[in-house]
Amino acid sequence: MTEPVLETRGITKHFGALVASDAVSLDLHAGEIHAVIGPNGAGKSTLIAQICGALTPDAGTVHLEGQDVTALSTAERAEAGIARTFQISSLAMEDTVLQNTMLGALGAAGKRPSLFRPILRDRALRALAEAALEQVGLAERRAVRVADLSHGQRRQLEVAVALAQAPKAFVMDEPMAGLGTSGTHDLTALLDGLRTQAPILLVEHDMDAVFALADRISVLVYGRIIATGSVEDIRRDSAVRDAYLGDAA
Repeated sequence: MTEPVLETRGITKHFGALVASDAVSLDLHAGEIHAVIGPNGAGKSTLIAQICGALTPDAGTVHLEGQDVTALSTAERAEAGIARTFQISSLAMEDTVLQNTMLGALGAAGKRPSLFRPILRDRALRALAEAALEQVGLAERRAVRVADLSHGQRRQLEVAVALAQAPKAFVMDEPMAGLGTSGTHDLTALLDGLRTQAPILLVEHDMDAVFALADRISVLVYGRIIATGSVEDIRRDSAVRDAYLGDAA
C-alpha cells in the first residue's frame, strides 16, 4: 500500500487521570474516506484537535505525507495541507459567502489580510474561492451574508472554505450535525465526490452517512481504537456492537 497522506502514530493525551487518547494510531490514504466513530466521550474531539494542532499530544506523532508535523501550529498545518471543518460553525456570520471562502484560501496560502490590498481584489484567491463555491453549489449565493444562509448551506460553505485551501487531506468533525434528511443526503453526495481531490478523515455520528461513505471505519472507545475495518467488518464485530452500534449495525 502507498504511504499514507495523513497518519497518527501512537498519539496519547492525558487530562489528569483521564486518558483521552490512548496510543491512537490510524492512517488516511489517497482517494479514501476513513471514518472515526464512537460514543460521546470517546475522545474523538481530542483526537481531531491533536491532528489539526489545537492540542499537543503527550506522546506520539502526526505525519502529513511522511513529514512529522507534530510541532507545527494549527495555522502551519493548514498551510501544509490539513483542512478542517468544525462540528460548531466557525464561519464569519456578517461576512459574505465569498469573503469567507477567500479567507480560507488566504490562510492556506500563508498570506495575511492587508489594509492596502483588500482581499477581494486578489484575483488568484478569488478564482480559487469561486471554483470552490461552484463545486459545492453556492456560486449564486456568493454575495449573501452567511447569517442569511440556511443551516445546510452553511455546511456547504464550510466545505467550500476547506476546498479553497487546496488541501492534501480533509479532517471533518460531524459535518452532518443538525441537518435533516434532505440536507444529509445532499452533503453525503458532495463528500462522496471530494475523496478524489483529497482523502477525508470523517468523524460522524450519523451512521447512515458513515456506512454510505466510508471505505474504512475506526471505532474509538474510551480513547482507544478497538477495531478498524470495512463497513461490513465493523457491522459484524460483536465488540463494536456492544460498545457503540447496537441496533444500528
